[in-house]
Amino acid sequence: MALINWDESLSVNIIEIDSQHKQLVAMLNNLHEAMLEGKSREVLGKIIISLFGYAREHFATEEKYFERYQYPEAEPHKKEHALFVQKVNKFKEDFEQGRIGLSIEVMDFLSQWLKQHIKQVDKRFGPFLKSKGLA
Repeated sequence: MALINWDESLSVNIIEIDSQHKQLVAMLNNLHEAMLEGKSREVLGKIIISLFGYAREHFATEEKYFERYQYPEAEPHKKEHALFVQKVNKFKEDFEQGRIGLSIEVMDFLSQWLKQHIKQVDKRFGPFLKSKGLA
């Protein structure tokens, strides 16, 4: 069972960004499935590292376009990215050190953050970037 089902409410109508968002959703769903199947900490750890590495790459892509096209809301958006990375790094460190496990609460945080961020924050830059010729 998928944690997040991709639908048009998650689209920002920029092909590259939507593709990356779909990949993030798929990776988060993969992590959720592995957790539910009781996969080992090692397997979960590899998925977590992959997911969070990809999230950083994705944020860098968005921020590249913010700079290139001088997106007026770039700074608060970048701050949200930085706060997420900070929280996730703390979780990853605690997980790797065995201080916490992967729980439903953690999965809920990740899925809610991703959905909310796309629907409420990322959606604002879609029309702006399209107006600059990005498709």
